[in-house]
Amino acid sequence: MEKQNLMDRAKQHLLHTYNRYPIVLERGEGVYLYDVEGNKYLDFAAGIAVQSLGYGNRELNEAVKKQVDTLTHTSNLFYNEPIARAAERAVKAAGMERVFFTNSGTEAIEGAIKAAKKYAYTRDGHSGHEIIAMEQSFHGRSLGALSVTGNVRYQEPFGPLLPGVRFARFNDLDSVKEQINEKTCAILLETVQGEGGIYPAKTEFLEGIRRLCDAHDILLILDEIQCGMGRTGAMFAWQHYGVKPDIMACAKAIGCGVPVGAFFLTEQVAQKSLAPGDHGTTYGGNPLVGAAVDKVFEIFEREDIPGHAQRMGEYLEQKLEELVREFACIKVRRGMGLMQGLVLEVPVGQVVKLCQEEGLIVITAGGNVLRMVPPLVIEKEHIDEMAEKLRKALQQM
Repeated sequence: MEKQNLMDRAKQHLLHTYNRYPIVLERGEGVYLYDVEGNKYLDFAAGIAVQSLGYGNRELNEAVKKQVDTLTHTSNLFYNEPIARAAERAVKAAGMERVFFTNSGTEAIEGAIKAAKKYAYTRDGHSGHEIIAMEQSFHGRSLGALSVTGNVRYQEPFGPLLPGVRFARFNDLDSVKEQINEKTCAILLETVQGEGGIYPAKTEFLEGIRRLCDAHDILLILDEIQCGMGRTGAMFAWQHYGVKPDIMACAKAIGCGVPVGAFFLTEQVAQKSLAPGDHGTTYGGNPLVGAAVDKVFEIFEREDIPGHAQRMGEYLEQKLEELVREFACIKVRRGMGLMQGLVLEVPVGQVVKLCQEEGLIVITAGGNVLRMVPPLVIEKEHIDEMAEKLRKALQQM
């Protein structure tokens, strides 16, 4: 009764923009979630790649609780200590020089777009520049982020969108070359496409784009909102390739549950792009999120969370490949580290539902892909448990 009552109340008052699963979650512990009826779920979604430290991390919780009792908000008209510490840790981990803290990944993309356009405006003395983005990409749901999202299904009801966006095919360097002209100021892509179906960039593709950017004074913007923060086995996925962006967007796991995003810039771009008055945020970078980000980076570095994700990712790949060989309904596995997808030839939504009945939370991507983005603190025993629960679900298909 409590479950149905809570769902009914939510449906009555919340705007229906999500088709929610009929589960009312109550608490989390480690890598498990519990609903109001006491059911236990192994979480291989992590709040869509957010809860990288799992649930109930004592250090992170204590840091946030302490900050709540000290100071939560000041506005960016003043400095505050937590965000100064967080910024120092963040730029060091990102291998960049400047950072702007936002409230979400979408806002990080908006800021990255503005920075690229202002950089070109400063260089050329006029506006009207264009951005090349990728087909089947996803960068957020604000109008600017939708404009660079390569999926008509998300865009169509909200036009006209931001002008001057051209789309190329992911992992097809020639298609990118075809879109470059004298107006191009930036090339934007996810290092690993997430919502589009878990597609890692090919090394030659990313290296080729970097060369194109250098040759034409075009900025490379990498969206690491989902694939960053240790998920692929490096702190940021581009570090696997050695292809440094000029601007990088980050969010999700940077706060491990506290709503915060960021975009990073090289010093050269920072000095020639956004100046005082060009960009701002009321809540972004307040002391509360600063305390969370500072502690998250401290834990990631001290515990080598990316290294653990790399090791567990290798084991996860092994177990998923076993399932690929076992079940004809699985076409292929794709992914890096603890960002994995199984391409299915059966209705993926039905598999998700059956997994929930087995006590496993997984999500979808790209229409027919079963997506796994678990907390980065999982161990082999959790991967074994996932594989067995998924096996039982697939057997029912």
